Amino acid sequence: MERTFLKVHGSGNTFYLYESEQENEFDWVKLTKWLCQESNEGGADGLLLVLPSNVADAKMRVINADGSEASMCGNGLRCVARHVCEKLDKEAAVIETMKANLNVRREEPIYGSIPTYAVEISPISFQLDTLPMEYKNQTEISHQIINEFSNEIKYTAVSVPNPHLIGIVDQEYITINQHQLKLAQYLNGENEYCSDGINVSYAYPMKNDTIFVRTYERGVGFTNACGTAMTASALVAKIYGYVDNETVTVFNPGGFVKCKVIEKNGQYDLTLIGNATITAKYKIDISKNDFKWISKEETDEQLQYENCIQIVKKETASFISH
Repeated sequence: MERTFLKVHGSGNTFYLYESEQENEFDWVKLTKWLCQESNEGGADGLLLVLPSNVADAKMRVINADGSEASMCGNGLRCVARHVCEKLDKEAAVIETMKANLNVRREEPIYGSIPTYAVEISPISFQLDTLPMEYKNQTEISHQIINEFSNEIKYTAVSVPNPHLIGIVDQEYITINQHQLKLAQYLNGENEYCSDGINVSYAYPMKNDTIFVRTYERGVGFTNACGTAMTASALVAKIYGYVDNETVTVFNPGGFVKCKVIEKNGQYDLTLIGNATITAKYKIDISKNDFKWISKEETDEQLQYENCIQIVKKETASFISH
């Protein structure tokens, strides 16, 4: 049976997007693992499923490259937002995710004419049991040195709702990623702290309104970008005074986004704003035990995005190789 898939990305975080009327139409884990192999059109970070919803305009599920399921994905949500809004001819919509129904809307381009969408990131919790994570019977880890991880990096744990460990670091930890890699691999293997694994991000404050974030994403590894990680990093940087603007520019290996961090009576509203790019449309033949490429039709949208990438390369040339 022939089916249509879009290849999309938000900040270089790449996915296949597929809309289905049946939540159990295929074996999503098997399909995703096949789609995301690097030998298949360069692979991808996961599969975005767009499904019917009884409570929103559509429902999103996110299957990671390794077959695990994420509760949310900010970069993926922007791509789903575009797909749903364009299909329904709406400027804004509500998307059902695993933990919350989230508001999305079309936004003015962050660069040139690149299709740009703003998405709500929620719910937010600093309670370790929501990640889940355990550390010395603490209920929170809030901008503190954890000697078992590092004797100089201050870490904050937060779920948004994906679990994140955010370290605020000096430039050297971005230039050389071995410390982050070793810690992330440990926390996503058998360990005493994170039973389900955790996304590990190192955030380097560049200016009073700009940070750089590199993320090791559970189920994926180092990724060009992770939307919830960038938003969580902007939140931590704002709370602890590394940035002072409500709107934070977040550079990453795959591009950049804007994150709005608005405090209301001790609570935070988070919005992630960035590109939702379609690079190609694929026809794939799916049978019970086999998948086969039929055709590929590329768009010209990536050419626009490459110009955006040049900004990131210029701004980060002193501390990151591309």
